[in-house]
Amino acid sequence: MSEQRIVKVAVVSLGCAKNQVDAEQMMAKLAEAGYAFVEEPGMSDIVLLNTCGFITAAKEEAIEWLNELITLKNEGTIKYIVVTGCLSERYREEFEREYPEVDVVIGIAEYGNIAGIFSEMTKKQSGEQICRYGIKEDHSMEGRRIISTLPHYAYLRIADGCDNCCTYCAIPQIRGRYRSRPIENIVNEARQLAEDGVKELIVIAQDTTRYGLDLYGELSLAKLLNELCKIDKLKWIRILYAYPERVTDELIEVMAKQEKIVKYLDIPLQHCDGELLKKMNRKGDESSLRALVAKLRERIPGITLRTTFITGFPGETEEQFNRLGEFAEDMRFERMGCFAYSEEEGTAAAKMPDQVDEEVREHRKEILEEQQDTRVAELYESMIGTENEVVVEGYDRYLEHYFGRSAMFAPEIDGMIYFTAPGDKKPRVGDFVNVKFNDVLDNNLIGELV
Repeated sequence: MSEQRIVKVAVVSLGCAKNQVDAEQMMAKLAEAGYAFVEEPGMSDIVLLNTCGFITAAKEEAIEWLNELITLKNEGTIKYIVVTGCLSERYREEFEREYPEVDVVIGIAEYGNIAGIFSEMTKKQSGEQICRYGIKEDHSMEGRRIISTLPHYAYLRIADGCDNCCTYCAIPQIRGRYRSRPIENIVNEARQLAEDGVKELIVIAQDTTRYGLDLYGELSLAKLLNELCKIDKLKWIRILYAYPERVTDELIEVMAKQEKIVKYLDIPLQHCDGELLKKMNRKGDESSLRALVAKLRERIPGITLRTTFITGFPGETEEQFNRLGEFAEDMRFERMGCFAYSEEEGTAAAKMPDQVDEEVREHRKEILEEQQDTRVAELYESMIGTENEVVVEGYDRYLEHYFGRSAMFAPEIDGMIYFTAPGDKKPRVGDFVNVKFNDVLDNNLIGELV
């Protein structure tokens, strides 16, 4: 088949928002080269599978997708499979050896060359596999994107890679050293996104609070946020992936004073026990973490705090787990995610003694999640009768309710608010409206447009 006939590409991007930004940049380069996009892989000529390789569950999801695509190719439904992302970067030799049906396997450094690689792929001999990797640190974070989220919000990546070297995490091996983007590049991209209709920016990196240390010799997130707040057409700026030891007084002050920065902060704490945190190669202990949470709640009234915890890290005792549960109960985080420890090859934690039984890890995770569900239900019950600003994200025809998010809901991870509207009022996706909450159903806030 000649290149001119290959116009339909389906992009399947798995994992985190940082991966999604990579996919959006690749889509822009492919669009410039004349390719068109379809949502369903089965309707395409080429499927670009952008994988996640962070933990076991993510790897399993990627392999399931890959097996489905191989089936489609063997049936003649699709013609080419291109695999990118963290899994292909992490398991280079395995992909080349175990998946000959895949036409192209590339690492993160080759994203900028994606259109040329597609062209080369269509000219190669049948059965010949293209494998390209390059140097991780050469991965470009610049360039146009085709936004794949709803048009009123977008992710804004400010850095790539990681220098924290947590003992359970393979990201530094996959993504390389931490690399900040220049402030002017980030602000220019944010301005363009705002001109294109984006009203909410979600600031992301593997560690947003480390931003600028490598480039400017000092922590510069607060400075960057002040510059972003000058962009007129932006309404909300949200911060994800903040590390507790780098949540500085300067950052807290900027969050408290700047109206465009939503009072929401995602701080992955992972645990509260000082001994386990040290084994994770993370800073702090229960005392310092309690002090940080207290400071944030005092200095930024009404702040929504999101965190994540790991259960069953090597050596975690029943006593340490119980202390984590008590800590979570006392802190009453509005948002909390939980991961059962995943034993990742090549990490220091995988070689540690006293590995916790997998069933115990999962059971402890379930306990924390059940406790959090109860806390969220209590929080939502306390909000009945109050009003909040909500950005509209769609209409559920089955429930006959609109749905959307308030500032305390991050996209794709925190759920939705459901609400009705009078017959003469039909809000559109991207509108900001006031909603009065009048009920809670299955841990969802229910309300009506004011």
